[in-house]
Amino acid sequence: LPQQLATLATTAQEDAQQSRQQLQVQQQEVARLQEQLGRARQDGERWASALQRAQREALEREATRGAEQARQQELIRDMKGRLLELLREKDALWQKTEGIDTPVPSPAPRDAGLCTRCHKDFRLLSRRYNCRLCQGKVCHTCSVDVGKQGRCCLLCYRQGQAQAT
Repeated sequence: LPQQLATLATTAQEDAQQSRQQLQVQQQEVARLQEQLGRARQDGERWASALQRAQREALEREATRGAEQARQQELIRDMKGRLLELLREKDALWQKTEGIDTPVPSPAPRDAGLCTRCHKDFRLLSRRYNCRLCQGKVCHTCSVDVGKQGRCCLLCYRQGQAQAT
């Protein structure tokens, strides 16, 4: 019996030793998990703080955009009003000038670099023509080709057409 008790005591000690080792391993695992939980909580707090900051910034941007949009709409309304005023003014001026006859073009100086009708600058791609009637210098747009007789300005051409009828 004392030998059985000794084996039982040895077995109990070995079981106790294994239980202590398992407890130690489990305590280390719990400590590691608690550390991870602490880091996860810190990360969660940082993310929540970042989310709140981003939401606050988004609300501020939205308020700024709303104010800017209101200013732009007001500017558009003002511009439309000004456009209507200018159109009315143009129409009034057009009605005033409708009865005025177009004057006969005065001959331009020989060395002029501008079209006598539209005042476009003669350049490489903008050819200069001499009107066969008034000798003014005109561009292609402001002249008419009258065949073998050459080119003449639109005003002289119109006057010639009016005299022919």
